[in-house]
Amino acid sequence: MNQFYLRQEHSPELIGFRHIREFGVRKNTSIQLDSLSTTITDSIRIYYILDGKFEWLINDRCHVLYPGDLAIILPGQPFGGSKGFIDIGTFCWICIDVERVGQNRKMVLGKWSGLSETESLTISSILQLNNTAVLVRVKEAFVTLQAIRDELFQQEIGYTTRVNHLIDDLLILIVRQSTHQTNLRRDFPQTFTKLEETLRQNLSHQWTVEEMAALIGLGTTAFSEKVKNYTGFSPLNYLINIRISEAIKLLKKQEMNVTTIALETGFYSSQHFSTTFKKLTGYTPVEFRKKT
Repeated sequence: MNQFYLRQEHSPELIGFRHIREFGVRKNTSIQLDSLSTTITDSIRIYYILDGKFEWLINDRCHVLYPGDLAIILPGQPFGGSKGFIDIGTFCWICIDVERVGQNRKMVLGKWSGLSETESLTISSILQLNNTAVLVRVKEAFVTLQAIRDELFQQEIGYTTRVNHLIDDLLILIVRQSTHQTNLRRDFPQTFTKLEETLRQNLSHQWTVEEMAALIGLGTTAFSEKVKNYTGFSPLNYLINIRISEAIKLLKKQEMNVTTIALETGFYSSQHFSTTFKKLTGYTPVEFRKKT
């Protein structure tokens, strides 16, 4: 799905859909400071990850999302990037206003929805009780989001009714998946999580793909496929993102000089570090430090 951004009162595609506040796809290729500060919304926000790895704070809990994962933020819940910015990657999102939020944050969707008030209250109750913020591997959600986009842009006969039905379908899918996944653990190998911990503990080492694959007992081809599947990145780009993530933490320690940080996080030189850091964040390490 190509990038686009629809916004209420600014996009003609949303005329007749006062309940759709925003809808779009964003491909983020660099890290921008303060691009995702924590805020509290009064609407339903749904995010689907297309590629990359995103670390978000949802309702005061930290979640890591990978391609195929979906996040839902309910009215009144705080949401933001765990580091205050949007990670590198691509995601689709839709923001839906509700008619009202009653006691215990129960939502009434509005007249646009084909769901009864009882059904919408039940949906909000299940999501609140399950404390579900992230659903894993929900590819059906992306199919529905694509269908909503097509209806909005093509505007064929009956598209208004169809879009509203699709939003209902999306919410029903989310609540059903929430129920199914409540007691299930993420299908993500513990060995892979341990790999990232090992890499972070020794980032000054010049890791090769073969070495990383060997740490979890895989060949390079299978390892590369798994890393791409889980993170959206090649193994070396995945490693670079880890290096930059650690460098950001170290740059906040004013007593450490840039060259030391570069070497400790595995860059060949301060120049190599500076060039890579600016490519991914838009700032040189020195500029970044001044802004923090």
